Amino acid sequence: MWKVRAAFILPLFTMLVACGTTPDADAPRRLRVLTYNIHHAQGTDGEFDYKRLADIIRSVEPDVVALQEVDVATGRSSGVDQPAVLGEHTGMYPYFVSAKPYDGGLYGEAILTRVPIEGVPAGLDTAGIEPDLAMLAIAVVGLHPWGDEGPTVTFAGAHLSPYAAEARLSQVGQINDQLLVDPNRLVLIAGDFNFTPGAPGHNAMTARWLDTADHFGDPQPTFPSNPSIKRIDYVFAYPVDRWRVLEVRVLDEPLASDHAPVLVVLEVVE
Repeated sequence: MWKVRAAFILPLFTMLVACGTTPDADAPRRLRVLTYNIHHAQGTDGEFDYKRLADIIRSVEPDVVALQEVDVATGRSSGVDQPAVLGEHTGMYPYFVSAKPYDGGLYGEAILTRVPIEGVPAGLDTAGIEPDLAMLAIAVVGLHPWGDEGPTVTFAGAHLSPYAAEARLSQVGQINDQLLVDPNRLVLIAGDFNFTPGAPGHNAMTARWLDTADHFGDPQPTFPSNPSIKRIDYVFAYPVDRWRVLEVRVLDEPLASDHAPVLVVLEVVE
Protein backbone atom coordinates (compact mmCIF):
# COMPACT_ATOMS: atom_id res chain seq x y z
CA MET A 1 0.00 0.00 0.00
CA TRP A 2 1.33 3.43 -0.95
CA LYS A 3 0.96 6.69 0.92
CA VAL A 4 1.69 10.23 -0.30
CA ARG A 5 2.41 12.48 2.65
CA ALA A 6 1.50 15.88 1.22
CA ALA A 7 -1.55 17.98 1.97
CA PHE A 8 -1.75 19.72 -1.40
CA ILE A 9 -0.73 17.07 -3.90
CA LEU A 10 -3.05 15.59 -6.48
CA PRO A 11 -1.66 12.05 -6.32
CA LEU A 12 -1.75 9.83 -9.38
CA PHE A 13 -0.99 6.14 -9.82
CA THR A 14 -0.03 6.39 -13.49
CA MET A 15 0.48 3.58 -15.99
CA LEU A 16 -0.20 0.84 -13.48
CA VAL A 17 -1.06 -2.53 -14.97
CA ALA A 18 -3.19 -5.15 -13.28
CA CYS A 19 -2.21 -8.76 -13.54
CA GLY A 20 -4.85 -10.96 -15.12
CA THR A 21 -5.61 -14.07 -17.09
CA THR A 22 -6.87 -14.29 -20.65
CA PRO A 23 -10.67 -14.72 -20.67
CA ASP A 24 -12.94 -15.83 -23.50
CA ALA A 25 -12.18 -13.44 -26.37
CA ASP A 26 -15.83 -13.42 -27.45
CA ALA A 27 -17.27 -12.66 -24.00
CA PRO A 28 -18.64 -9.14 -23.39
CA ARG A 29 -16.13 -6.90 -21.64
CA ARG A 30 -18.01 -5.79 -18.56
CA LEU A 31 -16.90 -3.96 -15.44
CA ARG A 32 -18.70 -3.60 -12.10
CA VAL A 33 -17.79 -0.28 -10.47
CA LEU A 34 -18.72 0.83 -6.96
CA THR A 35 -18.17 4.28 -5.49
CA TYR A 36 -18.65 4.82 -1.77
CA ASN A 37 -17.88 7.73 0.53
CA ILE A 38 -17.43 5.80 3.78
CA HIS A 39 -17.20 8.80 6.17
CA HIS A 40 -13.97 7.45 7.75
CA ALA A 41 -15.92 4.21 8.40
CA GLN A 42 -18.13 5.82 11.04
CA GLY A 43 -21.79 5.05 10.44
CA THR A 44 -24.76 7.30 11.08
CA ASP A 45 -25.27 5.26 14.24
CA GLY A 46 -21.81 6.34 15.45
CA GLU A 47 -20.33 2.86 15.08
CA PHE A 48 -17.06 1.93 13.32
CA ASP A 49 -18.09 -1.34 11.72
CA TYR A 50 -15.66 -2.58 9.06
CA LYS A 51 -17.41 -5.88 8.54
CA ARG A 52 -20.64 -4.01 7.82
CA LEU A 53 -18.92 -1.88 5.20
CA ALA A 54 -17.17 -4.90 3.70
CA ASP A 55 -20.41 -6.87 3.51
CA ILE A 56 -22.03 -4.00 1.60
CA ILE A 57 -19.13 -3.89 -0.84
CA ARG A 58 -19.04 -7.65 -1.32
CA SER A 59 -22.81 -7.87 -1.82
CA VAL A 60 -22.59 -6.29 -5.29
CA GLU A 61 -19.42 -8.17 -6.38
CA PRO A 62 -17.49 -5.17 -7.76
CA ASP A 63 -14.40 -5.42 -9.91
CA VAL A 64 -13.14 -2.06 -8.66
CA VAL A 65 -14.18 0.26 -5.84
CA ALA A 66 -13.52 3.96 -5.23
CA LEU A 67 -13.64 4.85 -1.52
CA GLN A 68 -13.65 8.42 -0.23
CA GLU A 69 -12.95 9.83 3.25
CA VAL A 70 -10.62 7.04 4.29
CA ASP A 71 -8.37 7.13 7.38
CA VAL A 72 -5.02 5.52 7.99
CA ALA A 73 -3.75 5.48 11.59
CA THR A 74 -5.77 8.51 12.77
CA GLY A 75 -6.80 9.11 16.33
CA ARG A 76 -10.48 9.36 15.52
CA SER A 77 -10.36 5.90 13.92
CA SER A 78 -8.33 4.33 16.76
CA GLY A 79 -5.22 3.97 14.61
CA VAL A 80 -6.83 1.55 12.14
CA ASP A 81 -5.38 1.17 8.64
CA GLN A 82 -8.79 1.28 7.01
CA PRO A 83 -7.80 0.35 3.42
CA ALA A 84 -5.90 -2.69 4.70
CA VAL A 85 -8.77 -3.81 6.93
CA LEU A 86 -11.39 -3.35 4.20
CA GLY A 87 -9.12 -5.12 1.74
CA GLU A 88 -8.81 -8.06 4.11
CA HIS A 89 -12.55 -8.25 4.76
CA THR A 90 -13.52 -7.95 1.08
CA GLY A 91 -10.75 -10.12 -0.35
CA MET A 92 -9.71 -7.23 -2.61
CA TYR A 93 -6.39 -5.43 -3.09
CA PRO A 94 -6.24 -2.02 -1.35
CA TYR A 95 -4.44 1.10 -2.60
CA PHE A 96 -4.41 4.33 -0.61
CA VAL A 97 -3.45 7.90 -1.45
CA SER A 98 -3.28 10.65 1.17
CA ALA A 99 -4.95 14.02 0.72
CA LYS A 100 -3.51 15.41 3.94
CA PRO A 101 -2.18 14.54 7.39
CA TYR A 102 -4.98 14.30 9.92
CA ASP A 103 -5.20 13.58 13.65
CA GLY A 104 -1.86 11.80 13.89
CA GLY A 105 -2.34 9.83 10.67
CA LEU A 106 -3.48 10.30 7.09
CA TYR A 107 -6.79 11.07 5.42
CA GLY A 108 -7.51 10.42 1.76
CA GLU A 109 -8.90 8.06 -0.84
CA ALA A 110 -8.61 4.33 -1.48
CA ILE A 111 -9.20 2.00 -4.37
CA LEU A 112 -10.01 -1.68 -3.99
CA THR A 113 -9.41 -3.95 -6.97
CA ARG A 114 -10.27 -7.53 -7.76
CA VAL A 115 -6.82 -8.10 -9.26
CA PRO A 116 -3.47 -6.75 -8.02
CA ILE A 117 -1.75 -3.75 -9.57
CA GLU A 118 1.92 -3.12 -10.17
CA GLY A 119 3.54 0.30 -10.47
CA VAL A 120 4.98 3.35 -8.78
CA PRO A 121 2.90 6.33 -7.61
CA ALA A 122 3.51 9.81 -8.96
CA GLY A 123 2.03 13.17 -7.99
CA LEU A 124 0.98 16.52 -9.42
CA ASP A 125 2.16 19.41 -7.27
CA THR A 126 -0.68 21.86 -6.63
CA ALA A 127 1.34 24.15 -4.34
CA GLY A 128 -0.01 27.68 -4.33
CA ILE A 129 -3.65 26.69 -4.34
CA GLU A 130 -5.47 27.91 -1.26
CA PRO A 131 -5.80 25.03 1.24
CA ASP A 132 -9.59 25.08 1.24
CA LEU A 133 -9.61 24.97 -2.56
CA ALA A 134 -7.05 22.19 -2.97
CA MET A 135 -8.00 18.85 -4.46
CA LEU A 136 -8.80 16.52 -1.60
CA ALA A 137 -7.37 13.57 -3.49
CA ILE A 138 -7.42 11.57 -6.67
CA ALA A 139 -6.10 8.03 -6.88
CA VAL A 140 -5.60 6.59 -10.37
CA VAL A 141 -4.85 3.02 -11.40
CA GLY A 142 -4.56 1.23 -14.73
CA LEU A 143 -6.47 -2.03 -15.04
CA HIS A 144 -6.36 -5.03 -17.34
CA PRO A 145 -9.69 -6.46 -16.21
CA TRP A 146 -10.03 -8.75 -19.23
CA GLY A 147 -6.52 -10.12 -19.32
CA ASP A 148 -3.45 -9.12 -21.26
CA GLU A 149 -5.25 -9.23 -24.60
CA GLY A 150 -7.97 -6.80 -23.55
CA PRO A 151 -7.86 -3.00 -23.42
CA THR A 152 -6.41 -1.12 -20.49
CA VAL A 153 -8.83 0.91 -18.41
CA THR A 154 -7.64 3.92 -16.45
CA PHE A 155 -9.71 4.05 -13.26
CA ALA A 156 -9.71 7.02 -10.92
CA GLY A 157 -11.27 7.59 -7.53
CA ALA A 158 -11.93 11.23 -6.68
CA HIS A 159 -13.14 13.50 -3.90
CA LEU A 160 -13.53 17.11 -4.94
CA SER A 161 -13.59 20.16 -2.72
CA PRO A 162 -16.74 20.69 -0.65
CA TYR A 163 -15.99 24.37 -0.16
CA ALA A 164 -16.57 26.30 -3.38
CA ALA A 165 -17.98 25.80 -6.88
CA GLU A 166 -15.01 27.58 -8.45
CA ALA A 167 -12.66 25.14 -6.75
CA ARG A 168 -14.54 22.16 -8.13
CA LEU A 169 -14.55 23.70 -11.60
CA SER A 170 -10.80 24.14 -11.41
CA GLN A 171 -10.41 20.56 -10.24
CA VAL A 172 -12.46 19.27 -13.17
CA GLY A 173 -9.97 21.06 -15.42
CA GLN A 174 -7.12 19.26 -13.64
CA ILE A 175 -8.92 15.93 -14.05
CA ASN A 176 -9.37 16.49 -17.77
CA ASP A 177 -5.77 17.61 -18.24
CA GLN A 178 -4.45 14.56 -16.39
CA LEU A 179 -6.75 11.80 -17.59
CA LEU A 180 -7.96 12.73 -21.07
CA VAL A 181 -4.61 12.65 -22.81
CA ASP A 182 -5.50 9.85 -25.25
CA PRO A 183 -8.87 9.84 -27.02
CA ASN A 184 -8.58 6.08 -27.49
CA ARG A 185 -7.91 5.24 -23.84
CA LEU A 186 -10.84 3.92 -21.79
CA VAL A 187 -11.19 5.99 -18.63
CA LEU A 188 -13.54 5.83 -15.65
CA ILE A 189 -13.64 8.21 -12.71
CA ALA A 190 -15.84 7.62 -9.67
CA GLY A 191 -16.34 9.38 -6.39
CA ASP A 192 -17.82 12.21 -4.37
CA PHE A 193 -17.73 15.26 -6.63
CA ASN A 194 -19.67 17.56 -4.28
CA PHE A 195 -21.65 19.08 -7.15
CA THR A 196 -25.22 18.46 -8.25
CA PRO A 197 -26.46 18.00 -11.83
CA GLY A 198 -26.48 21.27 -13.73
CA ALA A 199 -23.81 22.89 -11.55
CA PRO A 200 -20.76 24.37 -13.35
CA GLY A 201 -18.55 21.44 -12.36
CA HIS A 202 -21.08 18.88 -13.55
CA ASN A 203 -21.54 20.73 -16.84
CA ALA A 204 -17.77 20.79 -17.35
CA MET A 205 -17.57 17.04 -16.73
CA THR A 206 -20.47 16.11 -19.00
CA ALA A 207 -19.01 18.21 -21.81
CA ARG A 208 -16.46 15.40 -22.23
CA TRP A 209 -17.56 12.53 -19.99
CA LEU A 210 -20.61 10.29 -19.86
CA ASP A 211 -22.64 10.69 -16.67
CA THR A 212 -23.54 7.01 -16.36
CA ALA A 213 -26.57 7.45 -14.08
CA ASP A 214 -28.05 10.21 -16.20
CA HIS A 215 -27.47 8.18 -19.35
CA PHE A 216 -29.08 5.10 -17.81
CA GLY A 217 -32.11 7.15 -16.82
CA ASP A 218 -33.94 8.23 -13.65
CA PRO A 219 -30.79 9.01 -11.62
CA GLN A 220 -31.32 8.78 -7.87
CA PRO A 221 -29.99 10.97 -5.04
CA THR A 222 -27.01 9.70 -3.05
CA PHE A 223 -26.60 12.07 -0.08
CA PRO A 224 -27.31 12.00 2.79
CA SER A 225 -27.87 8.31 3.16
CA ASN A 226 -31.12 8.58 5.11
CA PRO A 227 -32.99 10.01 3.37
CA SER A 228 -31.03 10.95 0.24
CA ILE A 229 -31.99 14.32 -1.24
CA LYS A 230 -29.25 15.24 -3.72
CA ARG A 231 -26.91 13.51 -6.17
CA ILE A 232 -23.23 14.23 -5.59
CA ASP A 233 -21.68 10.75 -6.07
CA TYR A 234 -20.97 9.74 -9.66
CA VAL A 235 -19.32 7.35 -12.07
CA PHE A 236 -18.19 9.13 -15.25
CA ALA A 237 -16.95 7.29 -18.37
CA TYR A 238 -14.78 8.31 -21.34
CA PRO A 239 -14.96 8.23 -24.34
CA VAL A 240 -18.73 8.56 -24.28
CA ASP A 241 -19.24 6.30 -27.32
CA ARG A 242 -17.13 3.42 -25.97
CA TRP A 243 -19.27 2.53 -22.96
CA ARG A 244 -22.69 0.95 -22.63
CA VAL A 245 -24.38 1.39 -19.23
CA LEU A 246 -26.11 -1.84 -18.17
CA GLU A 247 -27.10 -1.00 -14.60
CA VAL A 248 -27.01 1.87 -12.12
CA ARG A 249 -28.10 1.22 -8.56
CA VAL A 250 -28.00 3.43 -5.47
CA LEU A 251 -27.89 1.00 -2.56
CA ASP A 252 -30.30 1.53 0.31
CA GLU A 253 -27.76 1.60 3.14
CA PRO A 254 -28.75 4.20 5.76
CA LEU A 255 -26.42 3.18 8.62
CA ALA A 256 -22.91 2.39 7.38
CA SER A 257 -22.10 5.92 6.13
CA ASP A 258 -23.67 9.32 5.51
CA HIS A 259 -23.47 8.63 1.75
CA ALA A 260 -25.22 5.86 -0.17
CA PRO A 261 -22.99 3.61 -2.29
CA VAL A 262 -23.49 3.64 -6.06
CA LEU A 263 -23.01 0.59 -8.28
CA VAL A 264 -22.58 0.98 -12.05
CA VAL A 265 -22.20 -1.94 -14.45
CA LEU A 266 -20.64 -1.06 -17.79
CA GLU A 267 -19.76 -2.82 -21.00
CA VAL A 268 -17.14 -1.77 -23.51
CA VAL A 269 -18.50 -0.99 -26.96
CA GLU A 270 -16.12 -2.68 -29.39
